[in-house]
Amino acid sequence: MVKLINTNNIPLIWIHLAALLVVSAWGVSFVSTKILLENNMTPTEVFVVRTLLAYIIILCFCHKKLISNSLHDELLFSASGLCGSSLYFITENTALEYTLVSNVSLIVTLAPLITTFLVGALYKSEQPSKGMVLGSMIAFLGVGCVIFNSSFVLSIKPLGDLLALTAAISWAVYSLVIRKLSALYSALFITRKTFFYGIVTAIPFLAFEPQSEFSLSLLLNPNIWGNFAFLGIFCSMMAFYLWAWVINKLGAIKANNYLYIQPVITLIASALILGEKVSAVGYIGCSLILAGVWISDRLSVKRPEQQHG
Repeated sequence: MVKLINTNNIPLIWIHLAALLVVSAWGVSFVSTKILLENNMTPTEVFVVRTLLAYIIILCFCHKKLISNSLHDELLFSASGLCGSSLYFITENTALEYTLVSNVSLIVTLAPLITTFLVGALYKSEQPSKGMVLGSMIAFLGVGCVIFNSSFVLSIKPLGDLLALTAAISWAVYSLVIRKLSALYSALFITRKTFFYGIVTAIPFLAFEPQSEFSLSLLLNPNIWGNFAFLGIFCSMMAFYLWAWVINKLGAIKANNYLYIQPVITLIASALILGEKVSAVGYIGCSLILAGVWISDRLSVKRPEQQHG
């Protein structure tokens, strides 16, 4: 059980529940994205449309302040848009075209471990505890079991795997950037700026993609606009807003450990929506992931970043 500790008058249990809600939305998003890609949309187009929808909505609630406090902060926001939005999603989706889904999923889930070691390398006073590292490794082992639910074959294909690794590193860098910005700006402002720069930095990627066969008439299909609504409103606008808030409260390391739960959600969603079977290995993997996250949370020591992000 997570202890009820107030952080700025908010019970810590609600922060953890918010983290679970976010990774649940992101876990299901793989199914929605797959449906859209099967309807002749490119990875970049899916990203741009969902992010543009989220940006327009969030702009209605956050429009009084358009520019950050300094050029330095504006550059950090551009980095958050590139690393946590356009580069991450586009490299992840494109990697699927060059290597196995199992490879991409496993490599991308390295993001929490990369974040842990980056924080340890950059902030000498915030070295990850042995319990946190142990929990991360157990959870990562669980991820491997979930991903190789039906097979233990790992095919090494350098280009796709390199793209997936780029996505993992990109997300880790994004987490550190948000860690700095969350001490100065609201989660809503951070989310809006991240989406804006995500769209801007995605434009060059469109030039390198083949001509799309997607037709605007497809948007009249409830299955298409329904998935876009889910991706744009829940997986982008709400999830990124909550994630910026969670990182501010829990810190980049502990927050990113929740990403290990994402494959569990994907596994369940795939079984329910796509009819994919779950083997004993998949169930073992789910158990290891949950155990790893619990160990990381219980055996980690409280640090300044857990209070101030």
